[in-house]
Amino acid sequence: QVQLVESGGGLVQAGGSLRLSCAASGRTFSAYAMAWFRRTPGKEREFVAAINWSSSSTRYADSVKGRFAISRDNAKNTVYLQMNGLKPEDTAVYYCAARSPTIILITTSNYPYWGQGTQVTVSS
Repeated sequence: QVQLVESGGGLVQAGGSLRLSCAASGRTFSAYAMAWFRRTPGKEREFVAAINWSSSSTRYADSVKGRFAISRDNAKNTVYLQMNGLKPEDTAVYYCAARSPTIILITTSNYPYWGQGTQVTVSS
């Protein structure tokens, strides 16, 4: 079992940047692949980015490639999502998720552990 708490969301103008953090507690953090998903009203939760346990492998949704970067610090039990060049269409609730073993997958059903989410709003 692992507990996840996101932080770092907020209101930012288009073109701006935010860094989301997700702090994990519970079982060994390095045993989990970590991912970020997001959900906008009326839509299903969609994959944003994921990272394996050693940070040797990452994966991104096409819509954020080149603008967002996922990273993790296993010593701090934390995963990050650096978001640059934000667009109004990035407005969503962003969720951190964890799965074990540490193979990167991009569907919500493969992640049993979720945080409560943090709101990101990008104004035009």
